[in-house]
Amino acid sequence: MNAGTVSREDLAALLKWYVDHGLDETIGEEPIDRFALAAAAPAAPGPPPNVAAPTPIRAAAPPPAMRAPVPLESPQLAQDARELAARCNTVAELEQAVRAFEGCALKRTAKNTVFADGVPGAPVMIVGEAPGADEDRIGKPFVGVSGQLLDRMFDAIGMSRARDLYITNILFWRPPGNRTPTLAEQAICLAFTRRHIELARPRVLVLAGGTAAKAVLDTTEGIMRLRGKWTSLRLDDGTEVPTLPTFHPAYLLRTPASKRQSWLDLLAIDAKLRELGAKSAS
Repeated sequence: MNAGTVSREDLAALLKWYVDHGLDETIGEEPIDRFALAAAAPAAPGPPPNVAAPTPIRAAAPPPAMRAPVPLESPQLAQDARELAARCNTVAELEQAVRAFEGCALKRTAKNTVFADGVPGAPVMIVGEAPGADEDRIGKPFVGVSGQLLDRMFDAIGMSRARDLYITNILFWRPPGNRTPTLAEQAICLAFTRRHIELARPRVLVLAGGTAAKAVLDTTEGIMRLRGKWTSLRLDDGTEVPTLPTFHPAYLLRTPASKRQSWLDLLAIDAKLRELGAKSAS
């Protein structure tokens, strides 16, 4: 079949086939040098003789360059938090300072500042990662499903948050969607958390979960390596607190097989408290 006998229907079908296969542009057999075409193009005609050329319109001057705003999570804000926390002499003063602090962007999206629950000065202080949806709604840490599991775990060794536990997180505001807090967010809130530990003066510190353990201990080791190993946390005032990283209750809900390891951690906490004279033998 030659070109002279091709019907319109055949041509339309061929074009449709090209389009269906992504061939929607016509390209010549030889490449075109666009630069050469531009150089060979005739110059634009000038104004007729004795006619003044129109005055070009000047473009508006660009506005003066504005100074870039300081990032909300800047190192200076972490320093500000440290200085503010250092001026607090009681847990109550620290709570007021945290609630008034505006340097962490998470506060803008959270419903509540979640400071602590339990008994300040209790023998065991538990530090988790960050508030979840239930905690953000109620304004207290560890009140959701994982918090209920935490209560049952410590009840198994004869302890309760109403008498023996003081509970907080390294972050006081819920990250959107429960995402992992950024290093900048952790650095800002950790300044308050370290002072929180100093003022609460627990006999034993329990770090629940990898994020809390790595932030407080300033390490890159994962929770699988840290869990169940006692260490001593040295605070800025020279205080040293026996510290035990353990699994977060939320992890245990997802991985029930790890509850056995957490039970061993609970027994180790119980033994440490007896060793320090903070718990009598039953």
